[in-house]
Order: sequence, then structure tokens, then C-alpha cells
Amino acid sequence: MERWQNKVAVVTGASAGIGAAIAADLVKNGFVVVALARREERLQENRRKLPENLQSRYHPRRCDVSNEDEVKDTFAWIETNLGGTDVLVNNAGIGAIGVELSASDNTQVIRNVVETNIMGVVYCVREAFNSMKKRNFDGHIVIINSVAGHYVPIVPFGSVNIYPASKFAVTAMVETYRQEFANAGTKVKVTSVSPGGVLTEIMPNMEAYRDAGNPLLDAEDISNGVLYVLSTPPHVQVHELTIRPIGEKL
Repeated sequence: MERWQNKVAVVTGASAGIGAAIAADLVKNGFVVVALARREERLQENRRKLPENLQSRYHPRRCDVSNEDEVKDTFAWIETNLGGTDVLVNNAGIGAIGVELSASDNTQVIRNVVETNIMGVVYCVREAFNSMKKRNFDGHIVIINSVAGHYVPIVPFGSVNIYPASKFAVTAMVETYRQEFANAGTKVKVTSVSPGGVLTEIMPNMEAYRDAGNPLLDAEDISNGVLYVLSTPPHVQVHELTIRPIGEKL
């Protein structure tokens, strides 16, 4: 991780769960972190939990990644105040459990998922990559995907609606980005990290689900995976990393 010391990492969806764990671990591993989320008060809490000597390296900012103007303003702030984006961890994502894809009056639910899980990636990757390209910096873009981006799981707690389709889109986008980054003459890496079940807030009743004997990962397990892909040598690109708990049946 030596080459990343004092480099700027942007983490979306950093208020809780996987994003919060990644943002904290990146600070502890020498990054300057810009932590983005809609819930700024949670970001401030996360900052206070860090060792006092590291808190100045953690910059909380409110940003709704589904809002293109907010994303542009945020990355412009990073450019002006911190010099640019060196690493992006695009973690922000939402699900919609219990609303069927074929249900009537589900348009807003579907739109919310698509705008966050797909368009949010489009906006953030675009701004981060252009910052790297402009500065001729060999950065790294990590997108937190899902095993649901590779197959449609049958889950016990109801329809997962448009969520798998949004993650299938991300899988295709990662390959498109890989080709585009190379064709642009850069050495910017892109990695998809696809977790299985993780104990986070994205799905309801996950603690009860685990207590019933179903294995789940912890957010820190995914953060460790992100640290691994960032630690690879400059000529190595981990294109897809799948992380699943032992015994998962989905």
C-alpha cells in the first residue's frame, strides 16, 4: 500500500455498512478519504470514531450520488481542495424488497434503484476517471457489485425487484470501463467486488436471518477485499473478486 500513501480516495455510501468500514480502513492505511453519503450526521459520527490523529484525514461530505449536479459539485470540491481523485470506491447502492417487479404502481421504487445503482456509478466513475486522466495518474476504481450481478438469487424475504438487473448492468459496465480506460491510453484499473450476503442495512431483518442459521459476511470482510485489490502491483488488475460466506445457499 506504500504507493497510495497520502493519496485521495473517495468512498460513496460511506455512512454505514460496507462503505463505512472501507472509509475507516482506507484512512488507517494512509489514504486521505472523502466519505460521501446522504446522511451527513452519520459521516460525522464515523469521523469521531477514528483515532484522533487520523480524523483530519477523513472528510465527510453530503452527496446523493443519484443527483448529477451534486456529484459534479462534490468532485469539483475535491479537485479544488485536495488536488483530485486518485481512488474511487463506488459503494452506494439500494435495494427494494417486497415490491414485485410486475406490481402496479412500482415506478418510483424501480426508478430509485436504477438511479442510485446504475446512474450513480455512471456519474461518479465519469468524474473520478476524468480527474485521473487529466493528471495522468494511474488510479483505481473499485465498484461494489453483488453476486446478484451474476445470477438472480431466490431469496426468502420477498422479491428483489430491479436490484439484480441493476447489478447485472454494473457487471457489464465494469468490462466496458476496462476497455475504455485501456483504449484511452491510461493505466487506470477497474475492479468489480461482488459480495454474497453481508450483514448491513441494505436488506431488512438481516440479523434475524443470520440468527436463523444463515451465514453472512461482515462489512469488514468486504473492506479487506478492497484493500487486497488496491495492494496489487501496478501491472496487475483484479477484474472481478467474488466474496461469499462459507455455507451460503443462495
